[in-house]
Amino acid sequence: MNDSPSSHVSSHKKFTTKAAIGDGRGNFTLEEIKVGSPRPGEVLVEIKAAGLCHTDWDSMSWKRPLVLGHEGAGIVKEVGEGVSHVRAGDHVLLNWAIPCGECFQCLLGNHSLCETSRPATAFERTPGHAHPEGTTLNGEPVDRSFNLGTLSGLTLVRQQAVTPLCTNIPFPSAAIVGCGVMTGYGSVVNTARVQAGSSVVVLGVGGVGLNAIQGARIAGADQIIAVARKAHRLETAKQFGATHTIQVPPGDDELLQVAREVRKLTGGRGADYCFESTANPKLGAAPLAFVRNGGMAVQMSGIEQRIDFDMSLFEWDKIYVNPLYGKCTPGIDFPRIFALYAKGELLLDEMVTRTYPLDGLGNAFQDMLDGKNCKGVIVFP
Repeated sequence: MNDSPSSHVSSHKKFTTKAAIGDGRGNFTLEEIKVGSPRPGEVLVEIKAAGLCHTDWDSMSWKRPLVLGHEGAGIVKEVGEGVSHVRAGDHVLLNWAIPCGECFQCLLGNHSLCETSRPATAFERTPGHAHPEGTTLNGEPVDRSFNLGTLSGLTLVRQQAVTPLCTNIPFPSAAIVGCGVMTGYGSVVNTARVQAGSSVVVLGVGGVGLNAIQGARIAGADQIIAVARKAHRLETAKQFGATHTIQVPPGDDELLQVAREVRKLTGGRGADYCFESTANPKLGAAPLAFVRNGGMAVQMSGIEQRIDFDMSLFEWDKIYVNPLYGKCTPGIDFPRIFALYAKGELLLDEMVTRTYPLDGLGNAFQDMLDGKNCKGVIVFP
């Protein structure tokens, strides 16, 4: 094989690496897996950093074994035939909503809603049969979470999942852009299109909420009101751009007292926009109580449970939106985010509270569940 950095791979070698495997029943173990060399249109990436979020915790219970992880950045190890936008040695960010560019939604520009996105190895899964060049555990094919599986030393992905890193940025700071940053920032900038001079409320100030605050600051909002139950979270929110903070009082489970306080801060009518990032089904309708007539409520946290709505909350002309991944278009959004980072306008380094080795994943999950981190990141040698 030609060792030139721009060479394509035609042979189908297998590489052994360590990965975090969810068992589908709420547990994980660290295992040796084998990852094949790229087929046409695929890229083999050596992961250097993988961000953690609550979805990674949830994915351990998704009824089947998975290579965990869906936020990642690293270095291209090999590329398959037909891949021209990256080559071996390039630093890259991975994107889990992988557009095909050809389906109904992609042609409408809704790349995050791609109808044909599928695992990088693109094999037809039937019992006892799979391409041997994919990802295997104990000789059997194993799926990768969100078609990425970034909690692994190596991952094999479709070329559309890979965006070059065009700025000098540490891998941990880059990795978190792949989901948490994009979801919060994109929900503000792409979905709600927050206007300069407006008022914004953010419910919950974890990784996604803090990036909604950053997006609102960058968009020029005058009032950015952060709402959380823990005082230290609110102090962090100020660092990222909150102009006002409200700590949820004991017993205000539906945030009705907080909503009244927000109306006082916004001239009695309510905010122009409210973004929910708590992932608490009981608060699925809450953003509607915070916005004025004609305002917009945005549910960013992916609540999927069945909930009851008081239809009077929609009065009058309020808009309720449940966007996926901040309407991400990787080729447009990621370069913009990194340009803002380079200018010091979007904080990423400051969001990485702590890094862990892969064998510290259990501690990283516990710190996340305890609310200790803005973002915890697994780093690889």
